Formats: sequence, structure tokens, C-alpha cells
Amino acid sequence: MYRILEKKILNDTVQMMKVEAPLIAKKARPGQFIILRIDETGERIPLTIAGFDREAGTITIIFQMVGKTTMKLGTLEEGDYIKDFVGPLGKASELEGYKSACVIGGGLGTAIAFPQARELFELGADVDIIAGFRSKDLIILEDEMKKTCRSLYITTDDGSNGRKGFVTDVLRELLKTRTYDVVIAIGPLVMMKFVSAITREAGIKTIVSMNSVMVDGTGMCGGCRLTVGGETKFACVDGPDFDGHLVDFDEAIMRSARYKEEENHSCRLGGYTNG
Repeated sequence: MYRILEKKILNDTVQMMKVEAPLIAKKARPGQFIILRIDETGERIPLTIAGFDREAGTITIIFQMVGKTTMKLGTLEEGDYIKDFVGPLGKASELEGYKSACVIGGGLGTAIAFPQARELFELGADVDIIAGFRSKDLIILEDEMKKTCRSLYITTDDGSNGRKGFVTDVLRELLKTRTYDVVIAIGPLVMMKFVSAITREAGIKTIVSMNSVMVDGTGMCGGCRLTVGGETKFACVDGPDFDGHLVDFDEAIMRSARYKEEENHSCRLGGYTNG
């Protein structure tokens, strides 16, 4: 059993929790994820590790309440317990050696991009962060991001906060005057596709996180299958980080929409739309 030590409401559909999990915290690194099960009869779901504290023995998760399990998780309070909490899983992000980086998060993907930006910042890199949301009510981790970068650029679809437009608009402008060793993009598939197209033209190494296509988290279900450089990969065991210039985004987008009619969730209420 894993105790919830802290709970914070980030917006109407997104929550952050700190969970007591010392063995996982001891080994966790940015880019990895956990699998949790709320109770004995619950389903297993993967969630990216949004933060960890080795000394306190805690793991931070950030999730959007869009389905049965995340809705139920959102009803738990500080002091409650999660039945199973397993990890760290997946390959950790390789972030050493970069002197300058642009980290891009779209919607809830910002929660996953933030640990990457923080790690790069702590390693001494000059970090710019671009974060895109639909509106100001959905913005998360703004204060935290400001502390771990050289410059923070926030965009909103409706212009209610920051710049009206998309993260790709800001990226194009920055590339006119700045160069980066690496660009890291995490968010909707369409956003990562367009970011990768821009950086391909500029010749900048680009890393994308394909955590959004994971289901089982162990490579058994095949739900996270994708094509990278002409080869079949599984996001949960081969990634979730991949070279954005090699990912077949068109195939991934098509597969992600295959069961859209059968899905019953509320993700249209929040997050981020496209590039």
C-alpha cells in the first residue's frame, strides 16, 4: 500500500499527488513512469513520473481525470492509500552533455516536460520552455517552470494568457535568433509532429515522448506499437523517448483515432489542441 502524502488541485480536471514510495524514488529518473492500481479490482494504468525526492522517498504524479480510474484516483485524499504503485519503468531520458535546450510542453504534456527541463537546468544547460494551453484556466506549473529555465513562453489558443497561438509559432521565432543542441517536445501527437518538422529543417536534434500511446506499460498488449525509422518499437519498453525525426507520426495519429467512437471520456474539456 502506498500512502498519498500531498494532494493539489492544478485546475478543474488536473491534480497533482505526492506518493510515499521510497524504493521507486531511489531509482527514478526523468522520462520514466509508474503503473498504479487503486484497489484490488482496479485496472492498471501508466502515469509519467512528474517528480521525485530521494531523501523524502516520494514520487509526484500529475494526472487528468478523463476515465474511470483517473476519476476515482481524483477522489482520494491525503492519507489515503493506493493499492499498487510499481516502477520506475521505461528508459530514462538521456539529458547529459547539452549546453542549450528548448523544452516544449502541450497541455498535460507540460507536466511531463517539466522534469526534463528541470534536470537540464540542474545540469547547467541554458533552457527555454514553451508551454501551450487552450486557455489560462488550464495553465499548470507556471511558477515551477519559471524557476528552471532562462525564459518561459506561454501560449493559449484563445489568447487569455500569454501569447495567442501555438507553441510552434514561438519556436519558429526563437530559431531566428537562437540555436539549441536539442529540442524536447511532449504533448499531443499533432503538436510533436509539427515541432519535429520545424526542427528537421533547422537540423536540430529532437526528442519526443510517446507516453500518450501507452496502455499496458509492459510491452504485452501492443497498444503502444509505433514505427520509428522504419522499425516497430513499443513506447513503454523501447521508450517513451524517441527521435522525433524518425517517428511515423501519421501512423501513430491514425492508430490513436481508431477507437474514437467507442471512447467515453471528457478530455475535450481541457488540455491543448494542436501545433
